[in-house]
Amino acid sequence: MSGHLDGKSIAVTGGGGGIGREVSLACAAEGANVVVADYGVALDGSAPSSEVADAAVEEIRAAGGEALAVAGDVSLFDVGAGIVEAACDRWGSIDGVVCAAGVLRERMLFNMVEPEWDQVVAVHLKGHFNVYRAALARMRRQPSGGSLVGFTSGAAVASTAQANYSAAKGGVMSLTRSAAMTAASIRMRGGPAINANCIAPVARTRMSDNVPFEMETGDPSAVAPMAVYLLSDAGRDVNAQTYTVVGRRISVWNQPRELRSMWSAGGQWTPEEIAAQLPRTIGQEPNWVIADLERRMAEMAGG
Repeated sequence: MSGHLDGKSIAVTGGGGGIGREVSLACAAEGANVVVADYGVALDGSAPSSEVADAAVEEIRAAGGEALAVAGDVSLFDVGAGIVEAACDRWGSIDGVVCAAGVLRERMLFNMVEPEWDQVVAVHLKGHFNVYRAALARMRRQPSGGSLVGFTSGAAVASTAQANYSAAKGGVMSLTRSAAMTAASIRMRGGPAINANCIAPVARTRMSDNVPFEMETGDPSAVAPMAVYLLSDAGRDVNAQTYTVVGRRISVWNQPRELRSMWSAGGQWTPEEIAAQLPRTIGQEPNWVIADLERRMAEMAGG
């Protein structure tokens, strides 16, 4: 390893298992002090335990690194603050956070119950907010600044059976872009360099095992180098971006913006005028998610 994170203090939520564990180990191997924050729950959120966080810490220490475990529900505001405080109390700073914690409650939108919605949004979206908020408050006062790395998903565009997860991951992207704008404003006012970006990982994990169709995938370890890069000084000028990481492929996402506009000839639009003008002017944008769904359903019907 090249010491890309020498002396930095990094906190990784969900850092005891799956992709989060690989990020924790990679950060430690690159010289970082690591807070492994993991509640260690089952996919349905049951059976909380600190065992997975403790195991990752033991592995880091056995390799000569520095790490500590924090167990708690990241959807709770005080737990998010406590993760950041643990790094600051132990090593004097928080130089980066990676928010990999997540749960799933698969259900079609029309039969999803309220707790299934609330739990997924709480862990993914509020969990990011809780950690981002606490970390950014410290980073803006540190001369060295810091980095925020969120975990989103291709499912943020849309999902057939995970509307809760899709909404939460879309929210993570918007939250991270907002953090990036805040970071940019701090820097433009002469403050420290802070950046905020998202990774959309695709890897074989216990969460991906339930996907009911074939998908391009890779090992969880393939995601970790991108996280290290975004946390390092070499990646500090990268801001407000989302990158897919799957196996040997890294891809950058487009930035949302308006593409085409139409104007009424006089005053306020009427529904009739919109019906006449929209199809031949601004039209629709192709939805690749629905097109891909149609393709898969046709393949299943033909097979």
